[in-house]
Amino acid sequence: MEQFAVIIKPVITIWDRPEETKENREKKIVSSIADEGIYGMGLRIRGEEEQGFYPVVTAYHYPGYVRKEDVELTGLSALVNWEEGGLMVIDGEFVDLMSLPKVQGVRIMSAPRGALIKVLEFESMEPGWALVELFDGQRGFVRNQYLRPKEYSQSGLWTGKLPQKEIVDEKEFRQAVVENAMQYLGTQYRWGGRTPLGIDCSGLTSESYLLSGIIIFRDAKIQPGFPVLEIPKEEMLPGDLMYFPGHIAMYMGNGRYIHSTGKIGSSGVVINSLNTEAADYREDLAKSWYASGSIF
Repeated sequence: MEQFAVIIKPVITIWDRPEETKENREKKIVSSIADEGIYGMGLRIRGEEEQGFYPVVTAYHYPGYVRKEDVELTGLSALVNWEEGGLMVIDGEFVDLMSLPKVQGVRIMSAPRGALIKVLEFESMEPGWALVELFDGQRGFVRNQYLRPKEYSQSGLWTGKLPQKEIVDEKEFRQAVVENAMQYLGTQYRWGGRTPLGIDCSGLTSESYLLSGIIIFRDAKIQPGFPVLEIPKEEMLPGDLMYFPGHIAMYMGNGRYIHSTGKIGSSGVVINSLNTEAADYREDLAKSWYASGSIF
């Protein structure tokens, strides 16, 4: 019988093995962080508990391990009910869930952009406040200006397929994913991160696409089975992706791109240019840029 789980903390680490550290190629000890999970997201359990970790796979088909205290185990029917029960996406950097529909309420939880929460009433007894419910049934209130529709499906957890939203207007979609990425501008670089607390290069691109209903590969490469296909560099349009060794960026148009970089002195989510005369030109990236990709 398949088992599933829902993330019950605002942000959790997803590890690439059931331990916090590993030895890298240079024989140095580094973290085994692979990704992050955000409140309300579902997971499929893919094996037995190991040393306090569950082996899991995410709805965007990324495997890893999570600490058992970070999730609540559940069955398929409960997960489907959660998925189809009116979920919306938190759309503020970090948003408070309050006990009352007013700022003087008790803070129940704070959740980052990308968290999933069940909305019972978008406009509750107090204008501007939504009545919401957590996975454990606890209710509270969130300012509805910080909620956006959930455009992607987590059904791949139980179907094994990658569900993708039908794109009706290509230009509108491209603009939306660029705007999603721009919301993280200035966020610090965090290895494996995917929230406004810290985000890495593929976390930025994959989360920007996910928020608009399209599931692309979580890492910085073009992966078979996912919708991004290589295109000629000169055919790039806004929202397309740029690939470098171990790095990925999103093209914005007019020779500019947005990415999350760990470069000393220019770390975090920044915008750079392909124009050699521009002050924000990155020669190292321009020379190592080996491919472009698009879902179109």
